[in-house]
Amino acid sequence: MTIDVVLSGPVATATVNRPAARNAMTMAMYEALAEFCDQVDASDEVRVAVVRGAGGKAFVSGTDITHFRDFHGPKDGIDYERRIETVLARLEQVTVPTVAVVDGYATGGGLTIAAACDLRIGTPNARFGLPIARTLGNCVSMATYARLTHLIGAARTLQLIYTAGFVDAEEAVRIGLVGELVAAGELDTRVDELCTQLAGHAPLTMRASKIALRRLREHALPLDEDLVSLCYGSEDFQEGVAAFLDKRPPRWRGR
Repeated sequence: MTIDVVLSGPVATATVNRPAARNAMTMAMYEALAEFCDQVDASDEVRVAVVRGAGGKAFVSGTDITHFRDFHGPKDGIDYERRIETVLARLEQVTVPTVAVVDGYATGGGLTIAAACDLRIGTPNARFGLPIARTLGNCVSMATYARLTHLIGAARTLQLIYTAGFVDAEEAVRIGLVGELVAAGELDTRVDELCTQLAGHAPLTMRASKIALRRLREHALPLDEDLVSLCYGSEDFQEGVAAFLDKRPPRWRGR
């Protein structure tokens, strides 16, 4: 297991602890994150849940690419996106406030995990990206597109995806992706202060507010299986995975 869970009074912390792989997520780690959410909601003491990455280089760099090696068609992509969305939705539905602490890269699945949390706090080293247009050639779920659009707007979401670049820490604050920046040496102290503040506020007010905003975003959310099939069932996706693992540029063909 590479998700470390610590319960300390009113604060529960899940640390993604795979720094040698830039905290890339395996399926077991996604399941562990969902189990953390269950553990939080089962507790009568926990008032705040924190998700962070170990090592100072990355929050989460996404899903371990080796997982895609055995994908052979659109059904594999649909099943994968459904599985990931189940975890993201579970994180979103945690009854207490959730805080993503980003020090380093939040890439791909890391960005989606951060976006599923209620609040995001980062260091000047934080970087956010969804570079799938130059790596695997896949897509994300409709719910994830909606989360990102809800946070930073449609134009910036497309800018992020189309350019396959990264948003630095200051830009992330400017566009509303991150609530505040804290120097790395002061991060733990500030996180503790924020958690203490949240733990002291009316829990039902915060719960009702997060549910209301989620309902607004999810209202009439369109289906996405045709889009997932388009990408994951393509020759380009197979090429993207092979190129990533071979450490070479992909040769896109648009089919």
